[in-house]
Amino acid sequence: MRVLESGHANSLKNGVIYSPQEEKRIVKELNDQAESNLQEGNLYYVVSSRWFIGWQRYTEQEGEDCEMNGNTADLPNPAERPGPIDNSDLILNVNGGDADNLELLRTLEEGQHYVLVPEEVWKKLLEWYNGGPPLPRKLISQGAINKKFNVEVYPLSLKLTDSRDNSQSDISFSKKASTLELYEKVCALKGLPQDKVQIWDYFNEKKQCILVPSGNKTLEDANLQMDQHILFEVRTVGEVSAGLGVLSTGNELALVPMEPSRSAVTIAGGPSFTNGYSTRYSSNLYSGLSTSSTAENGGHDSNGSQKKKEKGGLAGLQNLGNTCFMNSALQCLFHTAPLVEYFLQNYTDEINKQNPLGMHGELAISFGDLLREMWSSGRTSIAPRHFKGKLARFAPQFSGYNQHDSQELLAFLLDGLHEDLNRVKQKPYIEMKDSDGRPDEEYAEECWRSHKARNDSIIVDTCQGQYKSTLVCPVCNKISITFDPFMYLSLPLPSMTNRTMTVTVLYTNGVGLPMPYTVTVSKHGCCRDLIQALGTACCLKTDESLLLAEVYDHKIYRYMESAMESLSSIKDDEHIVAYRVPKKLGLKKLEIVHQSTEKKLLGSPLVTYLQEEPQTVADVWIAITSILSPLRKAHVPLSKNHSEKENGSLSGGNDETENGFINDSAECKCSSDLPFQLTVTEDRLSSIGRQIDDDYVRSSSFLRVTLHWTDNVHELYDISYLEDFPEVCKSGFTAKKTRQEAVSLFSCMDAFLKEEPLGPDDMWYCPNCKEHRQASKKLDLWKLPEILVIHLKRFSYSRYFKNKLDTFVSFPIQNLELDKYVKEKDSSNVPYMYELYAISNHYGGLGGGHYSAYAKLIEEDKWYHFDDSHVSPVSEADIKTSAAYVLFYRRVKVEAKSEARG
Repeated sequence: MRVLESGHANSLKNGVIYSPQEEKRIVKELNDQAESNLQEGNLYYVVSSRWFIGWQRYTEQEGEDCEMNGNTADLPNPAERPGPIDNSDLILNVNGGDADNLELLRTLEEGQHYVLVPEEVWKKLLEWYNGGPPLPRKLISQGAINKKFNVEVYPLSLKLTDSRDNSQSDISFSKKASTLELYEKVCALKGLPQDKVQIWDYFNEKKQCILVPSGNKTLEDANLQMDQHILFEVRTVGEVSAGLGVLSTGNELALVPMEPSRSAVTIAGGPSFTNGYSTRYSSNLYSGLSTSSTAENGGHDSNGSQKKKEKGGLAGLQNLGNTCFMNSALQCLFHTAPLVEYFLQNYTDEINKQNPLGMHGELAISFGDLLREMWSSGRTSIAPRHFKGKLARFAPQFSGYNQHDSQELLAFLLDGLHEDLNRVKQKPYIEMKDSDGRPDEEYAEECWRSHKARNDSIIVDTCQGQYKSTLVCPVCNKISITFDPFMYLSLPLPSMTNRTMTVTVLYTNGVGLPMPYTVTVSKHGCCRDLIQALGTACCLKTDESLLLAEVYDHKIYRYMESAMESLSSIKDDEHIVAYRVPKKLGLKKLEIVHQSTEKKLLGSPLVTYLQEEPQTVADVWIAITSILSPLRKAHVPLSKNHSEKENGSLSGGNDETENGFINDSAECKCSSDLPFQLTVTEDRLSSIGRQIDDDYVRSSSFLRVTLHWTDNVHELYDISYLEDFPEVCKSGFTAKKTRQEAVSLFSCMDAFLKEEPLGPDDMWYCPNCKEHRQASKKLDLWKLPEILVIHLKRFSYSRYFKNKLDTFVSFPIQNLELDKYVKEKDSSNVPYMYELYAISNHYGGLGGGHYSAYAKLIEEDKWYHFDDSHVSPVSEADIKTSAAYVLFYRRVKVEAKSEARG
């Protein structure tokens, strides 16, 4: 701890400042205490990442504590100490507004723009640095089943409209605040008692329903949305609003809507609208429902008149604040024929409220209500507030107003709907058996029966397939086969599974110059894959192999001699070389590094090999002269014109050449006949002065020598050929291509089904070896579902990098035939033929962008673009774009093939 003179640095309290290490320790201890005592209502503070990163850098510095004598300049690296806390870059109303009710910019992301610190940490930071302004936020509990704590960074902001003069004001609440708290705050603001006031849910500036003051109902339960309107009305004595009745509930006056439900088809088990169809994919399935339904949450006509019968399936979904991801996913599911038929009929008996893995049936009911409304509201847009509320309750990860991933939501919805509609009320315990060499058909059928015994729903019936997974131990060759269900296929784009690597290939016999080659290999591959790709690229001869090495600081840092070494061990900024080495046995390796007269290392090391024993210094000179021959400068022959003696090394030369290269069979007279000096390199880090001799050559199994580049050597040879070798992958940002090379859906499928080794973080426990092994894994499709959902993995994430691929994937709209991928032998010979009916699109980059959907009205054989509330027809020729993210295919019935599938 350091003590400052009084009056110094008013950001410090009581003249005391801690060392960076002490500050870091104190903050860590306070963070740990807060994490161990998470409780709803705990305060956290929003702090600008820009300031906090500066503080982190300051506290990461090393150095011992030292006493200060009244001057902060005595601190180690005093310029790195951050100034006062500055949160001004986070605030919307910087130059005005209530200091206790500051509003944050809506586009902020945690980690990128701000961090959250516990209250005690904030107090310490404020004590040490002052500044601000303080931005406190409460910890709330979310999730009906798996509760989790989240800091409510963005409280619910509501627009309060006063019906007396239509004036508006903004008020903020926690979404966990009760409707009673809403009444208390509004009444205090307006100076009126609660019994004189009623507050309407005024979403879309239309009266939806009265908000009943209750201490048990939260604003989140009332489905109030960010920035929506609420309407304040003053009731006169004895007045009851039209359509409202009065119920006595203890000491409260509860105002509830008495009008009938807006939709005759809003609950599971309501009227069954078959409209004359009973066969799946009947054209009548998509005809409009004749009801007086008014779009939930604001879609009804203001005059209350009954709607004209309109075509169903063309209603848009309003954006409730970055909910385009949800709208896109829902529109795709709402145009999935088996689901439409199922939810338009009575599915009450199949709701499973006891399933501990489900959501008590609430998700399925809310989804079904929204689907029914969507198919009965004509072209009126719908605000899916109730569904969003259920989603936030059961999947808090999708709550709030940040952008999310439509595929992740789809995965949750399909799984959640399955569990809510699982016909199996009591799941039996089933012990899975090994295949034990049984035929695949027998074992696959057993696995599927076991799966169906525990999982049986409309989702399993239509959306689940089965794949075969084969693991092979690289040590004992143990084979493990499993058959597992899948709900969708996540296909990697080839550019995500592959890696482009640049490696410089060098000869070891002096017949050519170094040459860089760029090859494409599997990201999860091994050195063997890289060697094979390089061998093809450089036309490797049958009597040659490649030796990989990493060059660092002009020395060979390591040889990669294990063919199974993972390519993940090679970083993009490294320099990798490959030496063309002879397969002949009994050769001795000679490694040559280069050093200037200033004792600095130069270029890249060379590797060559000595012939059969006996080996002498003369053999070393011959080998070095040969391997250097491609570097010889034009019009400068190796001759006695360059003869000089330097430091005991006599110059002179062997000018016997053949086709421009040293003839290896030429006799080397002695070391004094060559223009350079060689010394022994004892290790990779240093070179000692002793010159090589026959004893060293004969006794060493691996020769390392240093070649000293004198002025004479520079006159003869061009060292630049050994310099500036490229990195494995050039770092830095590259200009984004406006149109990347297209790939086919089939190439994505091939990449998904390709055999590859497991990653080092995903090792498999081999039951034979009793150890974790980096096994090879092969997936095969065994059976495909009626509805095939294909996710194109455009997003990649790592600890330090996020990326989105805008690669154009060419996918069939009709006639997607997948027979060649399906391994199950089907005696019916009916092809696996699919046609596209919906697409979830993503436009833009990470952390933002926009989602929309294309969906086909099968009755009309027309495509439509669903962009939140806006719905418009689109040509089939225009639906294939680089924004395609999730593809929805349905199996079509075609005649059986005359021959069995192979």
